[in-house]
Amino acid sequence: MNLDRRDAGRAAEQLAAQFLEARGLVILERNFRCRAGEVDLIARDGGTLVFVEVRLRAGRTFGGAAASVDARKQAKVLRAAQYYVAGKPEQPCRCDVVALERLSPEHIEWIRDAFSA
Repeated sequence: MNLDRRDAGRAAEQLAAQFLEARGLVILERNFRCRAGEVDLIARDGGTLVFVEVRLRAGRTFGGAAASVDARKQAKVLRAAQYYVAGKPEQPCRCDVVALERLSPEHIEWIRDAFSA
């Protein structure tokens, strides 16, 4: 089955959410958007708020899925995360990346605390 880019992205986010939930995280938000940017998934890992960037790449050309989360994308996620937590009680936060080379649970790489401000 050949999915278009948007459908593949949604499928990757769903697979990532299931993967994280199986590891004890609670998904709070999907596709959080604000004027500062977007966060694919927002989850809770114990007492930590986790902002998750999900990346799907067909192969490792140009470094693969994880390498595609460049400084510019990191900055956008961090700005959106700051917007999300504004006005909320202070709590520990981290930014994770879930990288997929294929739409398959066997091809998931979870990078905890992948980047920070």
